[in-house]
This record gives sequence, C-alpha cells and structure tokens, in this order.
Amino acid sequence: MAKKGNRVQVILECTEHKESGMPGTSRYISTKNRKNSPERLELKKYNPVLRKVTVHREIK
Repeated sequence: MAKKGNRVQVILECTEHKESGMPGTSRYISTKNRKNSPERLELKKYNPVLRKVTVHREIK
C-alpha cells in the first residue's frame, strides 16, 4: 500500500498586484511539506507586470 505524501503543490499569488488595480495576475506554482510548514507559504518572487520583486502568498 502506497503511503500518502506530505509534499503538496501550492499556488503563490502576488499581494501588491491586487492592490495596484492593473489587469492580469502574477502566479507561481511551488511545493511545500505540509508536515513541516502547516501555515501559508510566503515568498519573494519576481512580478513581470510590475517589473519588480514582490511578496507572493499561498492561495487555496
């Protein structure tokens, strides 16, 4: 019987892009270990629309 893994794929969405009112979104796909980090992931990633590095948070 195969064991269910703790590593899951999550979608990261830009927080500054929503507030700016510009069309489009900046999203990235990443993985995280559910057991080691149960809270929502937050990383700094490049936003090509705003052309700068911004904070991206995990969405459902």
